[in-house]
Amino acid sequence: MRFLVNSIPKDWPHALAKEWFLALSFGTAVIFAVFGKTLLGSLHEPLWLTFIFAWLFAAVLGSALCVARHADRVAEILGEPYGTLVLTLSVTTIEVMSISAVMLHGDPNPTLVRDTLFAIVMLILGGMIGGSLLLGGWRNREMQYNLQGANSFLGVIIPLAIITLTLPSFTVTTPGPTLSYPQQIFVFVMSLGLYATFLALQTGRHRGYFVTDEGEGKAHAAHGKHSLAWHGMMLVAYILPVVFLAEQLAQPIDYVIETLKAPAVLGGVVIAALVATPEAIAATRAAMGNHLQRSINISLGSVLSTIGLTVPAMLAIGHFTGHQLDLGLSGANAVMLMLTLAVCVVTFASGRTNILQGAVHAMLFAAFVMLIFQG
Repeated sequence: MRFLVNSIPKDWPHALAKEWFLALSFGTAVIFAVFGKTLLGSLHEPLWLTFIFAWLFAAVLGSALCVARHADRVAEILGEPYGTLVLTLSVTTIEVMSISAVMLHGDPNPTLVRDTLFAIVMLILGGMIGGSLLLGGWRNREMQYNLQGANSFLGVIIPLAIITLTLPSFTVTTPGPTLSYPQQIFVFVMSLGLYATFLALQTGRHRGYFVTDEGEGKAHAAHGKHSLAWHGMMLVAYILPVVFLAEQLAQPIDYVIETLKAPAVLGGVVIAALVATPEAIAATRAAMGNHLQRSINISLGSVLSTIGLTVPAMLAIGHFTGHQLDLGLSGANAVMLMLTLAVCVVTFASGRTNILQGAVHAMLFAAFVMLIFQG
């Protein structure tokens, strides 16, 4: 109790006033907990469906943005690379909860996890990196980053992405783009093992790979331990209602896909937009401020945590709930994934970037959006 009291800022009325969205988020959760059946009972009416979807989407997205805001404050206190690690792990938590809610609700959707992961990878490696390099290059002309750090990220992301999102389409032990139980165990252990190894490198002996100067890696002690505790508490508080709201959001998403026959990948795109938007804003701000290394830490760190943590989590949930997971991409999507990974290798091969690389990544994301509707 003393810890909670001491963690409250001295100007607590002003600090609490800034957290007005927390009341809105919990208020929305309470309303749907009490009147959920009534509110979700008229989704067949287009205007009501749009209203309910917009309301829940805004509540979850707003909470995610607030999570990112407090994670940024924690990042300022802890310094790199711990700061961006807090952000990516927080968003990954929201991601797992959102995918689980949609997957476990309504008719079985074996491609949801694959579609969501692919959408997040393309949104980040295409849209987020493209936007960051475009806007950052426009303002700063040429930006520098630590080449060893970017190569470390890509050295883990590429094999994980290919094994989890492409290899299942070529295995013959089970029919379709699926993995057998022993193969799932291997992917589970490999993903967690590689992520843990990378984490040890990032926060241990090779921490310097992920900063561009010594000052970036140091904590800002002026904020104080009480400020760290306060932002940590608020970060957790904003995540809590998302657990329930994501389950409510799953119902209009399922209705649009199952009843209105919208493209199945649309559910994955909606979740990807929810979980990637906070990181996209943080990464773009960092790049525009000529802090490209932080932007790369956020972008590539988000992709790595998405594959390295979300895939094992969804494999475990799918196994214990009996839901089949179709992980393997095929056709145009598999080509787009490999092309995007190859372009990332070229982009992060010199230690410097400019507006041209941003334009290329942005066009790759535009191609991904086009293929959703014209695949």
